[in-house]
Amino acid sequence: MQPVVNWTLQVIRDGLQVDSFDGTTAVGQARPNKHHKVVTHKVGCKEQPAGSIDLQRTITVSPLRADSTGSVIAIEAQETLESDTTPKTSEGCKLPPQPFLVHASHPGLVVPAGQWVNWQIVGQDPSLLYRVRASLAPPSAQP
Repeated sequence: MQPVVNWTLQVIRDGLQVDSFDGTTAVGQARPNKHHKVVTHKVGCKEQPAGSIDLQRTITVSPLRADSTGSVIAIEAQETLESDTTPKTSEGCKLPPQPFLVHASHPGLVVPAGQWVNWQIVGQDPSLLYRVRASLAPPSAQP
């Protein structure tokens, strides 16, 4: 019987928490999670609302090992981000920020029991990091 891990993953963009995932996953299992956030920007010289974009974030958490001292977790992440800068036309009218896809993979993040561990995904424009905490689930939560 494999141990079960309670985990939380916070998404920190430019120093602010913008999303959070949590779950209970057995060692050797993978748990995908997807969040959507549809945004609309005001663009043009009259700043009219324009086309929306679905910013998706998919996180897959796979505990590899776990005991009372901590966990080792593999994380796959894919998300659509927008840049922090707002481009403008030559006339000075606003254009929507450019979306871009970020894919990151950590083969084995070591998470000491009860402690937060940071994993930097993107350094700037925007900065993006994941804060992860994990612990062995109590015996009542074990399968």
